[in-house]
Amino acid sequence: MKKTGLILLGLLMTFISIGQSYEATIQYDKKKQQAIAIDFVYQPQAVENAIVQKLAKMGYKPKEEKGILNRDKGFLVFKNIFITDILSDRMDYLIKVERKSRKETDEAIMYLVMLKDDKNALGMMDAADAGRAKSFLNNLLPEVEAADLELQIIAHQGVVAKAEKKLRHLNEEQTSLERKIADNKTNQDNTQKDIESQKQALGVLEGKRRTGN
Repeated sequence: MKKTGLILLGLLMTFISIGQSYEATIQYDKKKQQAIAIDFVYQPQAVENAIVQKLAKMGYKPKEEKGILNRDKGFLVFKNIFITDILSDRMDYLIKVERKSRKETDEAIMYLVMLKDDKNALGMMDAADAGRAKSFLNNLLPEVEAADLELQIIAHQGVVAKAEKKLRHLNEEQTSLERKIADNKTNQDNTQKDIESQKQALGVLEGKRRTGN
């Protein structure tokens, strides 16, 4: 019974992680665009890295919308490319990954906008084509998990590097302190010898005073 419960919990967590894509809208080029969206319980950077790396393996690199006054800032634009898992025609694919909310830093939402001849293609697609586009996003989970793992590794490498730097500093500080202690000990020994020498000289002088010589 306990084993069955764990299996069900695992399946539930997998379902939550995968999510299911759905139709949504997002603003682009001063227009409300039909889009396919999907939620992930992973940090936005991992989700964005995953889709960029997936399309990079197909030979495509995005142009990123930038600029403080650019209302489309953050969109990744893949111009005139083939994604045969969706359609056999060339299209423009626009990707936008955002945090799902300000509070949820490890949850992201990805939007996919498809343009054909500068017109939104989703509304012109039949159910089968739209279904393939949704499946394309649904099947992205392994890449997202791998990208998230890489970010975790990089973060931990940074933690290790910072700790190693601190240790080097402490070792250098210890070496410096040990050198100072050794120098101090040498100075003490030399000072002690000087004191003994001066005491002997003082004794001689005091002896002369007593004898009057």
